[in-house]
Amino acid sequence: MSSTPRLTLKPGRERSLLRRHPWVFSGAIGKVQGSPQSGASVEVRAADGAFLAWAAYSPASQIRARVWSFDEADVPGPELFRTRIEAALALRRAAIPAQASDAFRLVHGESDGLPGLIADRYADVLVVQILSAGCERWREPLIESLRDTSGCARVYERSNTEARELEGLAQRAGAVSGAEPDGPIRILEHGIQYEVDVVLGQKTGFYLDQRDNRRRVGLLAGGREVLNCFCYTGGFALSALSGGAHSVLSVDSSAPALELARRNLALNGLEAGRSQWLEADVFEALRELRREGRQFDLIVLDPPKFAPTPKDAARAARGYKDINLNALKLLRPGGLLATFSCSGGVSPELFQKIAAGAAADAGASLLLRERYGAAPDHPVRIEFPEGEYLKGLLLERR
Repeated sequence: MSSTPRLTLKPGRERSLLRRHPWVFSGAIGKVQGSPQSGASVEVRAADGAFLAWAAYSPASQIRARVWSFDEADVPGPELFRTRIEAALALRRAAIPAQASDAFRLVHGESDGLPGLIADRYADVLVVQILSAGCERWREPLIESLRDTSGCARVYERSNTEARELEGLAQRAGAVSGAEPDGPIRILEHGIQYEVDVVLGQKTGFYLDQRDNRRRVGLLAGGREVLNCFCYTGGFALSALSGGAHSVLSVDSSAPALELARRNLALNGLEAGRSQWLEADVFEALRELRREGRQFDLIVLDPPKFAPTPKDAARAARGYKDINLNALKLLRPGGLLATFSCSGGVSPELFQKIAAGAAADAGASLLLRERYGAAPDHPVRIEFPEGEYLKGLLLERR
């Protein structure tokens, strides 16, 4: 009899795994054999004993196990992880032209068969997030494979998110390999240079998932007066200015982010007179701009995550409706609204309903011009819809 710990599911609860969904929730488990510790590899079997998956056990989380492999022959370990990381890099090389950017997501968690692992490359620096008990258990071989496969001598860890607490793990950040960055890392994206703070910046330092959407907004911005809300370090603003925008007003509540945005503006030699940077709460700023009678031809709404999980969706919907309603009241007829949600708890269908409700309350007729998602270095497995967290709509006011 195998000494490997085993999870046996309740009758009928194997269906999601048969469809290759990589999560096993606590309520699906009928019996635990052995004494698996946090991050331990476990066999997951159906009530009739049939093998379903190898998974990482997480006693502190409602997601009690995260699947490493659905193939009984693919036993979790350094060899399997290295193969997955090499496949992930090959996918990025095929999807992202070298001239497009020297910054990209190398590993995207479950979508690359490495649940709870995020690795973003910024020029010659790799920034890693280890967010699951399973990846924590295999931290050293995973980082070794990432370093060897990427060729990055410098690896910095940003495992300082709330997601680790849900797994019963303490937060951690710091240099793992090579010298700690002593300042921002300079990257190039679609011809625009950015300085990225991988130590203190949001997420791993930059929003790589919006790469192609920034370029699209730049192509739409020519001659327009642009309002860029939740601008962070200026990604959409610089794209719009590079695309010939008449002016761009960018709003964010973070003074350090706005300071870095101004430096990014100067780094690219863009005309400072066409840009304005406003440190303010976006909800209040939108209302103040309405009171001032301001109007814009293109508005970008790229807020932070309002709903991490579906249970937060109702609260998040109110926030999304508020900013979209007030933005629409600032949008000229014929103007464009590029509105985004990065909340995994808000589905694309719900997000479109929220936008439609905001339009009705604003008395605006909208034409859906385009839909947006994450850049291709953030792949989505069809059996794991939770991976499709970023969604966007380009709406034209008629």
